[in-house]
Amino acid sequence: MLLAGCSLALDWREVRPADTGAQLLLPCKPASHARELTLAGQKVRMVLHACRAADTTWAVAWAELGDPGRTAPALAELKSSAAANVGASRLQPLAGRTPGETPNPESGRYAVSGRLPDGQPVQGRLVLAARGPAVMQATALGPRPDETALDTFFDSLRLR
Repeated sequence: MLLAGCSLALDWREVRPADTGAQLLLPCKPASHARELTLAGQKVRMVLHACRAADTTWAVAWAELGDPGRTAPALAELKSSAAANVGASRLQPLAGRTPGETPNPESGRYAVSGRLPDGQPVQGRLVLAARGPAVMQATALGPRPDETALDTFFDSLRLR
């Protein structure tokens, strides 16, 4: 599977972002950013690990909520925000689950297409998952992301 997702523009590496419980393959070296935001009615610190390769942005974000009761509302907000960010009216559900995730009705895999704020068309995939009182969003967006690379990225995602 990994060899099929390889190209000169993609330099796959295993990433285990600190304090996230996530493990995944990224096709480029990620930069980390953190910011405070309101999610499910409370201020949380969301940490983002992202990079750009093959004209696609690859990212994983993680936030500790502290209260498992806030998980479903937080995932619903992340889903709504992801659609709004590209002007999509909705996300198309896809089959699949993230190994290690805590079952939640708001978790899932989605296809997304829309436009960036500058009007450029964009498409990709999104995964929303929870592990206990934490939420995770993995995203890959670009004008025409490679399907094999998308599969490599999302199929590699594990929560522990």
